Amino acid sequence: MTTEVTTKYPEYREKLKCSFEQIEECFDDYIQDAMRNMSEQGIQDYLSGASLICMIGRGWEPVSIYLEEMPQMVATLGSEDILTVVSKHVWDLSRSPNGKAIPPFMQCLPEASRRLGSMEQMHHFFDILFNMVEETTKSVHGHHKTHSSQGFLVLLGQIPYLLNQLSLEGLKNWIDYGVHNYRDNPERQKDYFSLQSADSKAMLQRERHGTLFIDNERKLDMYMRSMWQMEEYFVPYSLGFDELRKPQPYYDSLGMRIPDVYDDINEVEGINRYRVTLAHMAGHKVWTERQVADNLSPFQRVAVETFEDARIERLIIRQYPGMKKYFLALHPIPDEAACNPEQESCVLHRLALFSRAALDENHGYTNPDIIEYLEKFNAALEQGDSSTAEMLSLAISFTAKTRRQSDLSPKVHFDDTRIDYRDDNRHMWIYIEEADEPEDDTSEPQNQETVEPEGLPPRHYHEWDYHSGSYKPDWVTLYESLHPPGRAADIDAILEKHSALANYLKRILDLLKPQQYVRIRYQEEGSELDLDVAIRSLIDFKSGSQPDPRINMSHKHDGRDIAVLLLMDLSASLHEIPEGCSQSILELSREAVTLLGWSIEQLGDKFAIAGFHSDTRHNVRYHHIKGFSEHWDDGVKSRLSAIEAGYSTRMGAAVRHASHYLQGQKADKKLLLILTDGEPADIDVTDDRLLIEDAHKAVEEVAVNGIYTHCISLDKKADDYIADIFGDNGYTVIDHVEKLPEKLPKLFMSLTT
Repeated sequence: MTTEVTTKYPEYREKLKCSFEQIEECFDDYIQDAMRNMSEQGIQDYLSGASLICMIGRGWEPVSIYLEEMPQMVATLGSEDILTVVSKHVWDLSRSPNGKAIPPFMQCLPEASRRLGSMEQMHHFFDILFNMVEETTKSVHGHHKTHSSQGFLVLLGQIPYLLNQLSLEGLKNWIDYGVHNYRDNPERQKDYFSLQSADSKAMLQRERHGTLFIDNERKLDMYMRSMWQMEEYFVPYSLGFDELRKPQPYYDSLGMRIPDVYDDINEVEGINRYRVTLAHMAGHKVWTERQVADNLSPFQRVAVETFEDARIERLIIRQYPGMKKYFLALHPIPDEAACNPEQESCVLHRLALFSRAALDENHGYTNPDIIEYLEKFNAALEQGDSSTAEMLSLAISFTAKTRRQSDLSPKVHFDDTRIDYRDDNRHMWIYIEEADEPEDDTSEPQNQETVEPEGLPPRHYHEWDYHSGSYKPDWVTLYESLHPPGRAADIDAILEKHSALANYLKRILDLLKPQQYVRIRYQEEGSELDLDVAIRSLIDFKSGSQPDPRINMSHKHDGRDIAVLLLMDLSASLHEIPEGCSQSILELSREAVTLLGWSIEQLGDKFAIAGFHSDTRHNVRYHHIKGFSEHWDDGVKSRLSAIEAGYSTRMGAAVRHASHYLQGQKADKKLLLILTDGEPADIDVTDDRLLIEDAHKAVEEVAVNGIYTHCISLDKKADDYIADIFGDNGYTVIDHVEKLPEKLPKLFMSLTT
């Protein structure tokens, strides 16, 4: 049976060679997310990659994960290359004995992209994983068959945890140890990569060190904003993948590249090493002027860079004196006699001596050339900020004055010459020969038309796994939208039908309505003088006692400061008609919410209504029916009249998302009311307890934020599970569903008085 395609983007739908029903339902949301984060070519690659994954023949879920997660990964990494890289890796896995690893492989990628932060890091990550797969996928002796990697599947489940504990280099070392020791022992392999064995935990502890950039990105961003008034994009890199040429920090138009981890050294914490590195690059951005490099020798360029680095750090210290101790602690202290010019090249050694002396007035060096140029350097800085051009002139002169025949020796003295917090200074140079005839840019500008996709970007929420006692990061994808309208007159008809109940409720509501004002006495500042207190204070003053300064009073509106969000379960079971009733649960719920909404409007409380249902973890739908700022008008009534039931009940994600809106309300009391007719469940979950435990965890999370949760359950079997989610006092079970319209408003009043 084919599914009829109804999409707003038929031109894109034609590019996706896939026809699963679950994909059709979310296709427009996928495309809208892609349009926010990708170029037109990126969208084409995105759909081609999804089509390739569809061809592997492993059902709809891998395709859905790809379509759902890739737009945000592109935004996180700043590169559309990830689209084809991921689809190619999935294709390769599908053609290997490790095809079962495809879903967990794809599920770990969003967290990996966030933790690693750059396409370069992701390439290293893929290399680590697939080298491990190659090493642990065993051939069967005497046959052409191979057995799948036993460790790979369990490793993928641990990747989010491992990347939160280790740098990429640490992850590589940890995996290499397991591969080297258990390549031929599948059972021990599984124990190691699932973190069950003692040596696995010991190796993890050994590799867990330093300050991870990703854990401190927000702090560093605030540092750059507050200290340097700069908003920079950080691109982390790993120090463990280029042994011959150690990478250095640098900056260009794409952002600032910095290591993914810094250890504490010389009593400088890793976070302060990051600050020093960023301060040095920020100083260059403020004070360094680009120079032409074509006519300079390599030695001269290195000398210019050293002099300019020293100038920048002196200017930073002038502006922020507290930075000096960090520069001195992190700058190496070269021994003046360490290099023998008769046997090795001392170019780098001489420059390191000068650089140290420029920072440390107590350097103790006696080399006359160093002393002479240090005096010239200081004189230039005393006249102002000096300039990069002055440093270039000084450095060229220094190179000529200190040149030795041994400088050309292939044996170079490197000890204590590498200053690892400094960037590589590529930003300083202009190469005229390369820029004489720039190629014409004939590419067409992307996204000429301003596209305003409908709906909001998908939200990703973690989900609690009670088996492991940890969260599955970004496990659930939630799409929110404004519920489509129906007929407002249908809601008016409901109020007419229950007019007697409405009149009864109105009498109760009149008693609950706030009075006009109450007086607040004993205020130091207020709108009126409190005569009684003022007279007592005057008497105290006259008698030599300390008078009470709280002689004013003010008035406060005696109002109910409450914000309420009603979250309706709109799962398919609402279509059921309870025994002895003539209406479905959905119809009764609509009537009850109508009376509740009307009642709260009379009281003037802040009130919102939303509905939810789910079709696997990839498609949780959250429908806005009434916003906090909306009144009980025809727009709200029309949306409420059109609610329909379908799919399943993934409650935890909906609770977390609803709390996001409640948190934004200014109120003394915040109440999340959940109206449901059954336990949390979804078609992709076979463990009945899993979503119950997740919903309980969600309720605990929102309670920390000051939100009180109460569930109204219409399920006669609710006693079996509902206390496990909401606690002993956090729920009400209504056994006679036909009385819901009467009971719901009364229950609300009892909860809010």
